[in-house]
Amino acid sequence: MIGNKLRKAGLFIGDIALLYFSLFAALTLRYGSLPSKALWRAHALPFLFVYLLWTLIFYIAGLYDPEKFLSAGALRNQIFKTMVTVGALTVIFFYFIPVFGISPKTNLFINLAIASIFIWAWRILFFKASVSGPKIKIYFFGKEIKEIQNFSEYLYLRPQLGFNPVNFIKFADIIVIPEEIKEDKEITRELYQMALSGKTIIPFDKFYESVTGKIPVSLISEKWFLENLSEMYKQNFEKTKRIFDIATAILFAIPTLIITPFVAVAIKLNGRGPVFIKQKRVGKNGKIFRIIKFRSMIAITPDGLAEENGAEWEKPGKDDERITFVGNIFRKTRIDELPQIWNILKGDLSFIGPRPERPEFMKELEEKIPHYSMRHLVKPGLSGWAQINFSEASAKDAPEKLQYDLYYVKNRSVMLDFIILLKTIMVVLSRTGR
Repeated sequence: MIGNKLRKAGLFIGDIALLYFSLFAALTLRYGSLPSKALWRAHALPFLFVYLLWTLIFYIAGLYDPEKFLSAGALRNQIFKTMVTVGALTVIFFYFIPVFGISPKTNLFINLAIASIFIWAWRILFFKASVSGPKIKIYFFGKEIKEIQNFSEYLYLRPQLGFNPVNFIKFADIIVIPEEIKEDKEITRELYQMALSGKTIIPFDKFYESVTGKIPVSLISEKWFLENLSEMYKQNFEKTKRIFDIATAILFAIPTLIITPFVAVAIKLNGRGPVFIKQKRVGKNGKIFRIIKFRSMIAITPDGLAEENGAEWEKPGKDDERITFVGNIFRKTRIDELPQIWNILKGDLSFIGPRPERPEFMKELEEKIPHYSMRHLVKPGLSGWAQINFSEASAKDAPEKLQYDLYYVKNRSVMLDFIILLKTIMVVLSRTGR
């Protein structure tokens, strides 16, 4: 939605202004007087590049996602961790790329401290203004439908998003309709008249998608897929993506080859079993391939798998006693995924795409979840839209992940892949998602 983009743009513009103000304040505190023109010029340009880097890190860390501002304490902790990261990167910038003729130490420390307070206060102010400010009034047709009811409640509990669900259509600025309403000619005629009077009519799936970054699977039909998923227009993107995959895989193959002997020794010292494991996965168009990983679980079977009775869903986090000590480290740092570079070079995988599922689970999932097989329209990936937005990986969470996967299938582009790549960095650093 345009409103969401404007809010993010407002946060960004406010950040740049406050970051420069924090630099001005830092120089004033450091030297006991207002900075001279020469001093300001010496710092203004170098810190422009620094602050652009900072805002990029802010974006990766989710500081431009107002829907995530649910707790002042959580926001404060996230800003603290983010500022530690940008501080370390700024030190690298000034001391290892000395092209600007300055290497601030005290100035940088003071700037970081002041900027942290400003960025936190700005978001608290932004949150309060969003909560108490004017809202776009939304009326939902089909409130008896569970998913629509749940989404209405989702918006009500997040006033910072700028929407206010109302109970009477006459008060609404936007009217959100489910797909089946279009089949009712009488209601369609009334909606047409409302559109003429200035009200905005939006299909539920499009509104839901624009706010959540998901597709409401339970409320879409085969007709939706015919209207929204056209592979013909994605061919140039797929060619570009394949070139990127090959080039990046070759780049990562070198450090992977270097660390493999050390990883192998660590795995062997931690217990018996092979260094690598292979598992069947479902790829594009349902093709079965074998994925390669460093072993991170105890080896029960001769091929190194930790399943005596066939494929099992992973248990949540610390509850899975099959994960070894070394394997736990590998999983948190994603080292166990590095051998999949070979799968990328072969063309089975991409760097970005829905995570490939095991064929043993496919029948169960396809029976329980509508349109589940549609996620196989694209090549699976090491990381995806679902992984950066949703961290669970059990059978009961599969419907939620499918909503994110279908969003990616529909909207995949160079920009979306770049966003996922950036967000994946933060997921790895914060050790979330799987």
